[in-house]
Amino acid sequence: MLINEVYLSVQGESTHAGRPCVFIRTSVCNQRCNYCDTGYAFTQGEPMALDDVVSRALELETPLVEITGGEPLLQPLLPELFRRLLGAGREILIETGGSHDISVVPAGAKIILDIKTPGSGEEQANDYENLQRLREDDEVKFVLTSREDYDWAKQLVLREKLALRTTVLFSPAFRRIEPRDLSEWLLADRLPVRLNLQLHKYVWEPTQRGV
Repeated sequence: MLINEVYLSVQGESTHAGRPCVFIRTSVCNQRCNYCDTGYAFTQGEPMALDDVVSRALELETPLVEITGGEPLLQPLLPELFRRLLGAGREILIETGGSHDISVVPAGAKIILDIKTPGSGEEQANDYENLQRLREDDEVKFVLTSREDYDWAKQLVLREKLALRTTVLFSPAFRRIEPRDLSEWLLADRLPVRLNLQLHKYVWEPTQRGV
């Protein structure tokens, strides 16, 4: 596998925010979102044997593991990584950019599907069939760069009745939208979604890696 880093931190996003979590960050991504804060994972990384990835994750002795990227669904050995970690009793999250078929993710792993808004510059990469592949325990995330992004995401949530089927997260792009503004929009519209902040950027320096 091509791995950028494996580290222990506090989960900063999703309904698991605040929990200790092992992060396995894969390298290579087929998207270039203009707000991306992990661009170093586009090209930086080293080949690691699957056994070494699993050993490193398990030796950190933390039940929750997130596989992220980059785009983890580009990794051919991902199914075997799922099997090994689930077999070891780990609770697995996978965050994916939404341009690849998520049905390859096995039961027992929770998907965090990142739907790209127009403001990301990658809206055209969305595989909207993934919305029909979501399971009840999965989550959908929208990173919003503007009021226009908010309105676009709101219409998609309502049209697809996403909040009735899964957890929906609205995240302000860091330093592009103020969390207070997004909160006020959500309250005004009574939208049944969760405000999703990047908690780790408030605990540590926003540009710090490995947290």
